[in-house]
Amino acid sequence: MDDRLPLDGITVIELGHSVAAPYAGLILGGLGAEVIKIENPGGGDHARDWGPPFWHGTSAIFQTLNRDKRGAAVDLGDAKAREGLHRLIVERADVLVQNMRPGVAEKFGLGSEALLAEKTALVYCTIGAYGAAGPLAERPGYDPLMQAFAGIMSVTGEEGGGPVRVGTSIIDMGAGLWAVIGILAALERRHRTGQGGLVDTSLLETGIAWMAYHVANYLSTGLELGRWGSGTPVMVPYQAFATADGQVIVAAGNDGIFRKLCDALERAELAQEARFAHNAQRVENRDDLIPLLEALFAKKTSADWIACLDGAGVPCAPIQSVAELLAHPQSRALGMVQDAPGLDMALVGLPLSFDGVRPPFRRVAPGLGEHGAEIFSDGPDKGGQDVG
Repeated sequence: MDDRLPLDGITVIELGHSVAAPYAGLILGGLGAEVIKIENPGGGDHARDWGPPFWHGTSAIFQTLNRDKRGAAVDLGDAKAREGLHRLIVERADVLVQNMRPGVAEKFGLGSEALLAEKTALVYCTIGAYGAAGPLAERPGYDPLMQAFAGIMSVTGEEGGGPVRVGTSIIDMGAGLWAVIGILAALERRHRTGQGGLVDTSLLETGIAWMAYHVANYLSTGLELGRWGSGTPVMVPYQAFATADGQVIVAAGNDGIFRKLCDALERAELAQEARFAHNAQRVENRDDLIPLLEALFAKKTSADWIACLDGAGVPCAPIQSVAELLAHPQSRALGMVQDAPGLDMALVGLPLSFDGVRPPFRRVAPGLGEHGAEIFSDGPDKGGQDVG
């Protein structure tokens, strides 16, 4: 494999805070781009203070989202500092990604229309909250607001229970992923045409996209399918079961797997009953089947059931804590958790490998304004070189 990462030579300016734009910058940096994170000198990215826990002077969340970047502090209210940033973008940037509040970039002359008119090869990516159009377009937004607004909380949690937020920032991180997909597509178009352009996504659009099959279910039936805990309204059994010492989740995604499950449970006759023979019937008769399975799973430990079901070819997994995940030999074999260079810190890397090699952990998150002097003294000839 060529030791250069795929985006080596690409320079990204990140005007990002919190999660969505920093996560996009994290991915682009991991892929080899030189990512320059611009922060307000009066405190920087809000995520620096999201703790405890704090790790090496800033929050563990900030360390996670901002590895593989250099950082500079720019007071956008200062005309000279703003002009320096403008020049940096025009002379060096291939990509600009921002998730500032609506209108802020335009207020300081950093909006897409102005910059793309001046530099047509620039790929300019905006990550908004409610999207670029509509009555709520000017409103700010955060992950839990969008999980609520997009309906995700209406399908998460136990039947009859209250709204539950997905425990990770699935909307913010998903918007960052969509931003990267759009940026990479725009860079490919630029490679063919020489033209950059505007990439626009938002937290709400990401939330609606994650709800795609729930929307399809509703449009096809007019029914809200509600909350199903660890299960799903359209497949049975496809959920967690309590064991003698924990819980395992079973995914009998078709009739053949259900027959294998019944054989493993030593209840082969269940698969022959008309009310359970096919998935549609199992969905209709869920309340009859699930208690039978719950009683059987309670008789053995999770480890016993995992060994039994694995041997029978039934997809299953233990429900693990973070500590159990990190200790599991499968997780360790993948090498997803990477040691920081020169520091007693380890963070999750990209879930991608190129020719069998995962992009390395190249640098820890920058201190506020840490690289400002070198960034603004770099000439346009420095391009996207890795100066770490």
